[in-house]
Amino acid sequence: MTAPALPRRAVLRLPSLRGYPPLDRAAFATVGLLLFVVAFGPLLAPHDPYSVDLGRALLPPSAEHWFGTDASGRDVLSRVLVGARPTILGSLTAVVASALIGVTVAAVATLSPRWLDEALMRICDVALSLPIMVMALGISVALGPSLRSAIIAMLLSWWPSFARLARAEMRTTMAATYVEAARITGVSRWRLMTRHVLPNSLDSVYVQVTLEIGGATLIMAGLSFVGAGAQPPSAEWGAMVETGSRFLTSAWWTAVVPGAVIALTALAFALAGDALRARTDGREAR
Repeated sequence: MTAPALPRRAVLRLPSLRGYPPLDRAAFATVGLLLFVVAFGPLLAPHDPYSVDLGRALLPPSAEHWFGTDASGRDVLSRVLVGARPTILGSLTAVVASALIGVTVAAVATLSPRWLDEALMRICDVALSLPIMVMALGISVALGPSLRSAIIAMLLSWWPSFARLARAEMRTTMAATYVEAARITGVSRWRLMTRHVLPNSLDSVYVQVTLEIGGATLIMAGLSFVGAGAQPPSAEWGAMVETGSRFLTSAWWTAVVPGAVIALTALAFALAGDALRARTDGREAR
């Protein structure tokens, strides 16, 4: 009897956008535009985002200042473009690092004795029982308000969800026929994990990362809004909303513009992640 052939190592491949409905295409295009702004935002800014000019404070949108100016006379458009990097890149860093920790914990749990597996999963359950925003807020305050503290707080709050997801996928893959065949041939457990189980268990994690970036952006902005994240005069979107909220009735653009960009970013990443999940699950309609 011939042993079953081992499958090729799984690689995430994004299909052509022709296979997606118009709304999903728009989401992918928006995500691409946001990532472009993250990379080149400072070069695209028409004005110095940190240059204070009190004589031009709270100017309404105009040809010179498309989104107006804030209470310090700084161009809102320039600050939004520059603020994409700390907000989105910080959220992306927190989510990707959380995924790496979660996958590592899941791999250890899958290969460990039952008692250690159960202990690790109970730790995840306890962490998941707490609201992520509350947990992240407490950690960020304990570390001291800053953008770095916000990223660390989100990382420590988010990894259990990835650990749970990855562990479920790895358990399913471990029961596959080709894994049993590799085990029979004498492949060690860690080589089995790194060569066969892990590469074929990450599709859901890739999709979940995309889904979580939108939520992470909201939490990152929320931490800055309550003073536990990036601090003024940082051009971070949440901090901009907090500063602009004081002038909401007289200069609405100082808070509405960065707030609308936060909402657009969260929506775009959520739709893009949902489209990838639907394609991964083999569904064409949601």
